[in-house]
Amino acid sequence: MPTRTTTKQGNLMFLRAAITLQTVAVFVQSITAGLLLSFPDGGALHSAGAYGTFVVTLLHLVVTILVWRPGGGSPRPILYAAGFFGLMSAQIALGIAHVKTLHVPLGVLMFGASVLQLVWIWIGRRAHPAAAA
Repeated sequence: MPTRTTTKQGNLMFLRAAITLQTVAVFVQSITAGLLLSFPDGGALHSAGAYGTFVVTLLHLVVTILVWRPGGGSPRPILYAAGFFGLMSAQIALGIAHVKTLHVPLGVLMFGASVLQLVWIWIGRRAHPAAAA
């Protein structure tokens, strides 16, 4: 039977994978945004990337809920994932409406937020147990 420490490490692995995938997806969207401005077919790539990023963001939200529930940990990652999912939904609506004055800055904000969460999951959590000991 797995110990509680093994379960927490497995849960952390899933959280790390989900946030890493989300950060990569948002970064790829910035590349496809540049292609959108440079090539006639760039719009199709950016649109396809938006669907992919939406799915990855939803997957991240589901993973945080599934990891939190049995482990009984902090619900903070769920709040972050839900907030990011809300931003992603707004980003898609702004993109469909062609409101570039809000769409572009929100994309930059989302990338920064995703990178911060990535750093928190990969590095920040290691410092907390050592500080408590």
